[in-house]
Amino acid sequence: MSSHLDLDLLRGFAAVADAGSFAAAGLRTGRSQSAVTQQMQRLESLVGVALFQKEGRAKQLTEQGRHLLRYAREMLALNDDALRAISERALSGSLRIGAPHDIAETLLPPVLSHIARFAPELRLEINVARSPFLVEHLDRGELDLTISTRTDPALRSVVLRTAPTLWICSAQFVPTPRQPLPLILIDEPSIFRRLALEALDAHGIAWRLAYRSSSLIGIKAAIRAGLGVTARTPEMMTAELRVLGASDGLPVLPEVTYYLLMRPNAVNPLVRQAFDLIAARLGASAQA
Repeated sequence: MSSHLDLDLLRGFAAVADAGSFAAAGLRTGRSQSAVTQQMQRLESLVGVALFQKEGRAKQLTEQGRHLLRYAREMLALNDDALRAISERALSGSLRIGAPHDIAETLLPPVLSHIARFAPELRLEINVARSPFLVEHLDRGELDLTISTRTDPALRSVVLRTAPTLWICSAQFVPTPRQPLPLILIDEPSIFRRLALEALDAHGIAWRLAYRSSSLIGIKAAIRAGLGVTARTPEMMTAELRVLGASDGLPVLPEVTYYLLMRPNAVNPLVRQAFDLIAARLGASAQA
């Protein structure tokens, strides 16, 4: 095995993993299929193990290939960040970022980490609030970027994560048979409120409003108190809560997508740079 790994080979390797074939990776990297094949043969020779296995026309990673891919992505990210840091003037100033309450402790930290790594002198101002209000703040120019479950064709967006929506209740809560389902709902507007009510009405399941709150803190308190059921992503789950499903007579709920949003006419160049950085590092697909 070689004593070092060639970053150019690792970049081609990551392209093949993302594209699914040598030919598609060649289109992405501006190389011929034969050039990509030769690169991957050289990389396999360097590491001394098979990195790919053929499934139909596609190239799937072996277990060793998946292991190497994790290191390859980190090495490429470090390389790119190092080059950027020494070739560009350090960004300074402030960046205003919004995030919903439910993902402030899970999805927000990786976003902040990547921005801080890219621009350590940048001052970050965080606004944690409900998703629909964050979009309003963004529209009014009170935020530079925001994470939200809502998107708009007028905004630039990148998908950060898609999560299941679950029926969540206290571990001690037991629905009463043949009685309307007691719901714990947040005030409108709310995508989770809409998904819950649409699903129950579509399946003819009777429900009643047992508790209403304007904040997620109030929703969590009502759930823990065993007052009823709510619809939310797994971020709400703790040891004292449980999930209801088909065996409890409840319908499957649609998934929810979290986006990073930016106004397309953002004047501050660091806003666009931060958005593009997150899109490249964390986003599944950027949308113009």
